[in-house]
Amino acid sequence: MYRTDAYSSQSYKKYFHDLQTEELIEPSSSEISTTSIDQDGASSSYQLIASSGASLLTNKPFDTFLMSTRNHSADKSNFGSDSMENRSVDSIEIDSEMRSKLQALEKALLDDSEADEEEEYVTSQSMEIDSIQNMLINDHDSPKEYSSSDSNISTISITNTKEITRISRTPKQLLYECANAISEGNKEEATSMINSLRKMVSIQGEPSQRIAAYMVEGLAARLAESGKSIYRALRCKEPPSSDRLAAMQILFEVCPCFKFGFIAANNAITEAVKDDRKVHIIDFDINQGSQYINLIQTLASRPCKPSHVRLTGIDDPESVQRSIGGLNIIGQRLEKLAESLGLSFEFRAVASRTSIVTPSMLKLNCCPDEALVVNFAFQLHHMPDESVSTINERDQLLRLVKSMNPKIVTVIEQDVNTNTTPFLQRFVEAYNYYSAVFESLDVTLPRESQDRMNVERQCLARDIVNTVACEGEDRIERYEVAGKWRARITMAGFNSSPMSSNVSDEIRKLIKMYCDRYNIKEEKGALHFGWEDKNLIVASAWR
Repeated sequence: MYRTDAYSSQSYKKYFHDLQTEELIEPSSSEISTTSIDQDGASSSYQLIASSGASLLTNKPFDTFLMSTRNHSADKSNFGSDSMENRSVDSIEIDSEMRSKLQALEKALLDDSEADEEEEYVTSQSMEIDSIQNMLINDHDSPKEYSSSDSNISTISITNTKEITRISRTPKQLLYECANAISEGNKEEATSMINSLRKMVSIQGEPSQRIAAYMVEGLAARLAESGKSIYRALRCKEPPSSDRLAAMQILFEVCPCFKFGFIAANNAITEAVKDDRKVHIIDFDINQGSQYINLIQTLASRPCKPSHVRLTGIDDPESVQRSIGGLNIIGQRLEKLAESLGLSFEFRAVASRTSIVTPSMLKLNCCPDEALVVNFAFQLHHMPDESVSTINERDQLLRLVKSMNPKIVTVIEQDVNTNTTPFLQRFVEAYNYYSAVFESLDVTLPRESQDRMNVERQCLARDIVNTVACEGEDRIERYEVAGKWRARITMAGFNSSPMSSNVSDEIRKLIKMYCDRYNIKEEKGALHFGWEDKNLIVASAWR
């Protein structure tokens, strides 16, 4: 029995499989049948179904194996009810008193046998799961003579043992086993486990079920080699209503660790330019512009606010912003905000992929007396490094920024190692990381929230699929731990600029407004934000 939230294959397609691509694979049928349940969260009963001629067992699934082995044991006692009934009582000349005694003895022995079997079932259930299959195989290989029916029973028992073993695993255990099967090239076994997992997970359930729902699709995409198509199909899109925020912006708002990263970077920027009259900020992934709402408000509230602030946003030609007018829409929103606060502000979009941006493209119309700031918010991990190509776009971009001699560079990144790690280790890293993210979302968004579902499907699921399913140039989400970022940025010629104690104190106050399970710690000048004991985001500043 697995207690899960019910959701039909139709709703499953609605939230994940209903994508505009022919390469997506649909759930296939499983050997495990599922009883449909209502939406109130009643438990689903996973029943064992044997092949033709086998009976359906529910209360004692291991009776099948006990029966099969009992039939092959020559030394078994014949005091069971079947053997007693097979005897012809009329052929034995005994009086009624003797018959009564024999019946009483039969009942006593039968009751003891059943009690022993029940005790064995309760106390050694886990041992049977691991050992019965070997026992049946050994019996089958022994030089005994088997009838065709005996052989069929043993075959059914071995098949059922695999299913019982699979059902007894938690989704997390089965996910790890499936990832291991894929890493070993056992596609048939992995496909069978994927089918089983899809019966056990729910995108509307507990965090552990939701993370498992998307991780299993990452594994399925890896088997089908469709990860690239799913990654593109799951791009965050602007909702049709202008009153609602895009999924990525919702993520930044409701998952405090992302917001804390923005606050830390903004604090480093305002400290660096506090004496400058003109400020020019270059952002390589401005997204919805969430970070700059707070920054504009902070700069405008200063007694000696800058006389002019320029913000340049790099706009990838394939960006999802293009369908809603490109980054110009974001710029217009920020310009209106600055105007309402009395801050001279200018926004300029550069339509170019980050990998081909040149200094001349960024410094166009720049004034020599401007303080130059560069902000990398969740962007650097998208650039391939030396493990992907000899061009090493990641270091190339850092060297380009260094040549521009900025006053400060701020970096916000996920703190997890999924870049150069092998598939199996990367899968475990991703599972642990996103499990913490999903748990944290449960604190800020209701379980039934459509916004939460959009955030997880359009933002987190997309990254999960790419991390798990893709390799080489197709794998875009290449996160690094803080230590690796520190080494890489230092090698590019930058020096650490430690965050001030004021920002950490401010964030500690904000944490109390959310949940005390969030945490903040300072390490080598950078600020780490996490959920319980798991680091999620790291923010750092460089000169």
